[in-house]
Amino acid sequence: FEIHVAHAQAAIEAGLCSVAVVAYGSTQRSAGRKNASPREFNPYETPFKPFMPSTAYAMAANRHMHEYGTTREQLAEVAVAARKWAQLNPVAFDQRPLDIAGVLNAKMVSYPFTVRDCCLVTDGGGALILTSSDRAKDFPTKPCYILGSGESVETTMVSQMEDFTSSRAFRVAGPEAFRMAGIKHSDVDHLMIYDAFAHLPMYGLEDLGFVKRGEAKDFIWERNTAPGGKLPINTNGGGLSYTHTGMYGMFALQESVRQVRGTAPAQVPNVKISVAHGVGGMFSASGTVVLSNQRP
Repeated sequence: FEIHVAHAQAAIEAGLCSVAVVAYGSTQRSAGRKNASPREFNPYETPFKPFMPSTAYAMAANRHMHEYGTTREQLAEVAVAARKWAQLNPVAFDQRPLDIAGVLNAKMVSYPFTVRDCCLVTDGGGALILTSSDRAKDFPTKPCYILGSGESVETTMVSQMEDFTSSRAFRVAGPEAFRMAGIKHSDVDHLMIYDAFAHLPMYGLEDLGFVKRGEAKDFIWERNTAPGGKLPINTNGGGLSYTHTGMYGMFALQESVRQVRGTAPAQVPNVKISVAHGVGGMFSASGTVVLSNQRP
């Protein structure tokens, strides 16, 4: 949905339309797996019977642990921080107390992930309305402005990633959005990183350049992303505790919009710039959007 927003912006600026609606709805939890679409047979991966997407993402997480010494406890802190944010959000799906032990001792899904390292399965939906800044300035609701965006793809097969410890799509989409917006990392007050699994915020922090490679584990462990931290991340509770309907990017964007408007349930003080970063497939594609309450 981050990519949809960028394309809608381009269409408006090109005069192809004056208003665009990006919308999404899913009954994934109600429908259950019985109605899920079958996955395309992949001759290079399907014969090994992976449990997708958990197995694919677990491969990457294991490599990050091997290369940088990332521990299961540090992965668990991602889920714990998300839950702390969810406890401040009255509509978050899971607000139960959660600590490191609770993550590590939960049911194993695909090592190193227990069920608490994995996203929720929920129903839900959302929509975003986009128009020109000239038209939006007269609306009763304070506008949220798009400063920049970026998108990229890598591979539909996780086994063919250039580097299991980093997403090439992340490394292209994020810097392009920052370049277009004309901002630096210190300008960012708030960050949303699609957290289908606990390691994704680590990859996002590193590949978007907020920290150096291998440093995200310590940055998160020191609670910099949790309530009261210097870089609030996934303040609605994220895909790990707020909602995950099969595709989460819509909800990351909505939280960024609420934060820059000052209307979020767990509002961060003085947010002027928020970045929403999404991922699709198993690191297959990525989109980044820079949002602000200041008109460019």
